[in-house]
Amino acid sequence: MAALSSLPQILQPKEEDIQKMLSANIHVGTRNSDNQMKEYIWRRRADGIHVLNIGRTWEKLVLAARVIVAVENPEDVVAISARPYGMRAVLKFAHYTGAKCIAGRFTPGTFTNQITKQFREPRLLIVTDPRTDSQAVRESSYVNIPVVAFCDSDSPLKYVDVAIPANNKAKLSLGLLYWLLAREVLRLRGTISRAADWNVPVDLFFHRDPDELEKAEEAQQMENAQAQAAAAAAAAPPPVEAAAVYDSLEVPSEPAAAAVTEEGFVPVVAPAAVEPAAPVAGGAFDAAPAEFAGGWDGAAAGDAAAAGW
Repeated sequence: MAALSSLPQILQPKEEDIQKMLSANIHVGTRNSDNQMKEYIWRRRADGIHVLNIGRTWEKLVLAARVIVAVENPEDVVAISARPYGMRAVLKFAHYTGAKCIAGRFTPGTFTNQITKQFREPRLLIVTDPRTDSQAVRESSYVNIPVVAFCDSDSPLKYVDVAIPANNKAKLSLGLLYWLLAREVLRLRGTISRAADWNVPVDLFFHRDPDELEKAEEAQQMENAQAQAAAAAAAAPPPVEAAAVYDSLEVPSEPAAAAVTEEGFVPVVAPAAVEPAAPVAGGAFDAAPAEFAGGWDGAAAGDAAAAGW
């Protein structure tokens, strides 16, 4: 691959680094351009978007890393980002390089007002966007703090000492820029080797929206529930046919009646059929007494004859 910059061969970017920068749209600028940023613009597309020179971006990344390494105490370097997409990136950059960071709103007077609790005296300032972090850039000019800034095609370069031309508005672009800068700082310090890859994935530097994470977690839980339901349905025994169920049921011959009570209709179970009792042989009711053989009239006549009537 041809050299993209005038740096020594050891500082030249690898092909995979260029592919990452292109995939993250680091070279894509805006429709507007600042007069001082024209030297970093490669061309203008048909839709009006300015395309930045990615070779100059790499040169300025290496220059910024050399400036950071020149500061003896890493805690004297402060990285600032008022953009939400750059807050996680500056936190990770400070974690791996030992620098300090301010993620979120910059309190006015942090570099100039000594009676405030958050007063700091850094030796180097790194800003994500000179426009959104203009208060920090302006205060650094009052106390002679050099500024390293990621500058888009329309970014102002006032009070900026090292301008890194790059897309400073996209989530992937900002995460990759701080990841490349942190890796180059560690390589220049000798912490990691240039022959081996850095074991920290670039995904850690990307912004993560809590709402998107919550939605993704809910979708994952729903997918797991559906998978469990499908597995339970597959493991269940096969259903019994309806005809077999109906054949096994005993249906009474007479429908059950319903009794009306104060509470409403109460079903009454039909009584079971009662078979008639068999006659008892030689029972008391089988043969009538002799005196009753002729009935009540015969009995009365016998009594009258016995009395001499």
